[in-house]
Amino acid sequence: MTKDPLVVFTPSGKRGRVTAGTPVLTAARQLGVDLDSVCGGRGICSKCQIAPAFGEFPKHGIRSADSALSEWNAVEARYAETRGLAPGRRLSCQARILGDVVIDVPPESQVHRQVVRKAAAARVIEMDPATRLYYVEVEAPDMHEPSGDLERLTRALAAQWGIEPLSVAPAILSRLQRILRDGLWKITVALHKTDHSAVPRLIAAWPGLHERGLYGLAIDLGSTTIAAHLTDLDSGAVAASSGMMNPQIRFGEDLMSRVSYAMMTPGGAEEMTQAVREAISALAGEVATEAGIDPTLILEVVFVCNPVMHHLLLGIDPVELGQAPFALATSSALNLTAADLGLVALPAAAQVYILPCIAGHVGADAAAVALSEQPGKSEDLVLIVDVGTNAEILLGDRTRVLACSSPTGPAFEGAQISAGQRAAPGAIEAVRIDPVTKEPRFRIIGSKFWSDEPGFAKAAARNGITGICGSGIIEAVAEMRMAGLLDSSGLIGSAEQTGSLRSLPDGRTHAYLLHDGRPEGGPLITVTQGDIRAIQLAKSALYAGARLLMDERGVDRVDRVVLAGAFGAHISPLHAMVLGMIPDVPLDKVTSAGNAAGTGARIALCNLAARRQIEAEVRAITKVETAIEPRFQEHFVAANALPHASDPFPELAREVTLPSVRFNAGGDNGGRRRRRRG
Repeated sequence: MTKDPLVVFTPSGKRGRVTAGTPVLTAARQLGVDLDSVCGGRGICSKCQIAPAFGEFPKHGIRSADSALSEWNAVEARYAETRGLAPGRRLSCQARILGDVVIDVPPESQVHRQVVRKAAAARVIEMDPATRLYYVEVEAPDMHEPSGDLERLTRALAAQWGIEPLSVAPAILSRLQRILRDGLWKITVALHKTDHSAVPRLIAAWPGLHERGLYGLAIDLGSTTIAAHLTDLDSGAVAASSGMMNPQIRFGEDLMSRVSYAMMTPGGAEEMTQAVREAISALAGEVATEAGIDPTLILEVVFVCNPVMHHLLLGIDPVELGQAPFALATSSALNLTAADLGLVALPAAAQVYILPCIAGHVGADAAAVALSEQPGKSEDLVLIVDVGTNAEILLGDRTRVLACSSPTGPAFEGAQISAGQRAAPGAIEAVRIDPVTKEPRFRIIGSKFWSDEPGFAKAAARNGITGICGSGIIEAVAEMRMAGLLDSSGLIGSAEQTGSLRSLPDGRTHAYLLHDGRPEGGPLITVTQGDIRAIQLAKSALYAGARLLMDERGVDRVDRVVLAGAFGAHISPLHAMVLGMIPDVPLDKVTSAGNAAGTGARIALCNLAARRQIEAEVRAITKVETAIEPRFQEHFVAANALPHASDPFPELAREVTLPSVRFNAGGDNGGRRRRRRG
């Protein structure tokens, strides 16, 4: 008997079998996928657009063929003609599922659109931009002294600014004569230098005096999100910030899944490169619109990214990064143009700088964190953790800096969690559990009220209570441990063992009930044993990476911890310590640096000398490869306990006493450990 088609929706990861011929929109509703629609499936509102993905998807265990969806119909054809439909997009109310298929729901089609919290941190940056404006007055052409317009402009720059020699971008040379004549031989030029000693390059020009300023983009290209900060290259002020989901998520939520996709799908790497370049171009247009500026004024871009994103941005197959010795195609800083990367929203001659990578698994994003936080100038030993799908970890002081990457996976960002979602209005972001009553209260994104406070119901009515995001699941698990609902091994106790009716049977294990929204048509939000396991695996990888660096330095303690990254900015130090995500230090020695990678990108954008500084520092950083270190697995296993199986946490003990409880998987013997057979 033929099986019904299997459909997998990304980025949510929700999947299920549906009857052949089912409209995608109907399947999404059946599976609880966050897919918008206003017109009720009539094909006129544009809200339900989806992007089917075709090829081999080992992560999902299916092959998505071109024939998996029905052909275009008259409704889609009419819509595309009158309103336009981006290449690769379909209307989910019209496309019908005929075979196994992977379908991406783009951010603009999601009801609960993501809030990307990679805001630009306030930071004093010494302005030393690589691109500057120069106003010059050029001699008009003379028949008695034949010389080209470029040559006379070059002479004018030498005479009036002492700038010589000069190179020119071909795109500007083709327009130079018209600009000079429109300005009556008065012109403002933008000159770019890759180094203080380099020959300046003419990359833009305007007739007359141009005073509208120049702008650059600092882009943090992450595995999950892309954040862009539009920055005034004169003042360093951030004119606008915006972010979006990385569309490569549909090819795999984690980096190795994307490497596997490139390995197993012909043209897979090129497909992912095209997707991310198109997304960056769209994001550039968005921030320009938000700031109310002409995109032609964006003349510089600085990228920071992990090695896999680095290679896919550059159009390099990342296959070598998926196997030892994890060789990069290049680890050096790169100077390119927008045209080189196909960033069509920007001027072709706009200059692109990509920070150097540290090692095969430690990328330009870690270099940017080092530039922002300066561990090599610290008087005390500082551990810097950039928390994300792939965590970058730095440990150092004035004597030495070490770095590694640890594969934490997407659980910290709400993925692989039963009620998990990424940060969006309606998501539970903070949790507190009364240790006596075992009753929870929580706060959702979009509301300042806790769930037991007046005003919460009204605030929650706007978006509903939709799920739990990364910071929420971390606090929930830590609070369960502090309330005695969870033992040190990570087992959830039964109602009899915990004294709470919120401990619900869940197969052979138990789950803790956070919120039951079913009477109002909302979701049931629980923390399951599987959720606990996902968090344990993620936090163990994080802690094991930090311990490897500490082993390399020969220390058992660090002086302070800095949590970086968009997610790191929202982690409670106490809850992180209860879980054992980070080594034991006084809680007042745990601070947040916000989006340190984005800040490092802005520093490099605004300060030419900073680029040379980080290029030199990267060469001096000691790289530790977690994938081949024998002690990584040892540290990983010990770190599975909450907070840890063997490492003492005396500073944590000063803040909170963790209940000494022991549960078993069945929950039927009053808390005594089940005796193993044989």
